[in-house]
Amino acid sequence: MTTYPPRIPAATTQRILFVTPRYFPDMGGIETHVYEVARRLAQRAAITVLTTDRSGQHPRDSVADAVRILRVPAYPQNRDYYVAPELRAHIRRADYDIVHVQGYHTFVPPFAMWAAQREGLPYVLTFHSGGSSSGLRNLIRPLQVNLQRPLFAGAARLIGVSKFEAGQFQSWLKLPAERFTVVYNGASLPPVPIDFTPSAGATETILSVGRLEKYKGHHRLIEALPYIRRTRPNVRLKVLGVGPYEAELRALVGRHSLDHAVEITHVPSVDRTGMARELLSAKLVTLFSEYEAHPVAVMEAVAMGCSILVADTSGLSEVAQIGLARAVPLASSPEQLAQAVVAQLAQPHVPNRINLPTWDSCAEQLFDLYQAVLDEQRG
Repeated sequence: MTTYPPRIPAATTQRILFVTPRYFPDMGGIETHVYEVARRLAQRAAITVLTTDRSGQHPRDSVADAVRILRVPAYPQNRDYYVAPELRAHIRRADYDIVHVQGYHTFVPPFAMWAAQREGLPYVLTFHSGGSSSGLRNLIRPLQVNLQRPLFAGAARLIGVSKFEAGQFQSWLKLPAERFTVVYNGASLPPVPIDFTPSAGATETILSVGRLEKYKGHHRLIEALPYIRRTRPNVRLKVLGVGPYEAELRALVGRHSLDHAVEITHVPSVDRTGMARELLSAKLVTLFSEYEAHPVAVMEAVAMGCSILVADTSGLSEVAQIGLARAVPLASSPEQLAQAVVAQLAQPHVPNRINLPTWDSCAEQLFDLYQAVLDEQRG
C-alpha cells in the first residue's frame, strides 16, 4: 500500500502533483516535458508525478531525481484510450497544494481534473495537443474538447506550449483570454563530449525526427528521396523514432529500393547526449508532420544550430515565421518536397544566435504560475 508523508505547509514548500498519462522511461513530447520540468522544480518544491503503468513492470512507488513517482494500473493494456480508476484514490489520500494535469486527449486528464474538483484542489492544465493518424479521431477532436469544456473552465490556468496552441483552444472553448498563458517547452540538450567530431566525407545525412506514426510525415520524405538523390546522390535519410507505423515505413523503403539509403532507428529517451550527437551529425533536420503544437525535437535542433525544414502547418508554421526554420506546404508533391530539400542543402538556413526557452526558464515560469494561483486561492 502506498503511504503518504504529512503535509508540508504551502507557505514553506509547494506540494505539486503532476498527473500525466505516461512518464519516463516511456518516450514522447509530454513525457520529456514532465521529466525535464519535474526534476528542476524538485529543487524548490515537493514534486510527485502520478502516472499509469500498463505493463505492470515498473515499481508502484519510487523516487528519481528527488521526484516521487506513483504508478497505477491502466486498462485496457493495449489501447491508448485507457482508464486508471486508482487515480482518484491517490489524489484523495494525499493533501497537495495544486494539481498540474498534462494533456487532454486520453481519459487520464479529464478523470484527474474531475477528481481535483471533487477534492476542492486547484488545478492547471497544459494542453500538449498533438496530431493523430486516425481520420476519425481528428474528426471528433472538436467534440472531445467541447465535452471537456466544464473541466477546462474549472482550471485556474490553461497553458499552451505555443501561441498557436493557446489561441486555438481559446477559439474553441470561448473562455476569457486571461485564463490562458503560454509556457514554451525547453530547447536545450546536454553538450556532447569535447572529442566528438561529426562524421566527414561525401555522405549527407537528413534526419526525419518523431514518433513513427503516419501523421508525422516520415513517408513524405521517403517518397521524395529518389528525386533528392538525382541531384544529391550521396544523401542518406535517417528516420529517428519508434511507433506502430514502422512496418509500413520499411515496406515503403523496400518498394522504392532505398534500403541502402534509409536507416530507421531510434535514440533511447534518456540518452539526451545521443540525441545531441545525431543532430550535430545531420546536414538537415526535418519534420513534415500534419500537426504539432510546439515540437520539442525541432526546438532541440534549433538549439544545436541545425538547418531545419518543416511543414507549413500548425505550430510548425510559428517556428518558421519567427525565422527558426524554413517551411514547405504540407500538400507538396514528392518532387516539390525534393526541390525544397535540395535548396536547403545547397543553402542551409541556420538562424542567428537567439535566446531560446530552456527547461530552466520553463520550470521557473511554472513555479511562478503555481505561486500566483495559490495566492489567488488564499485571497
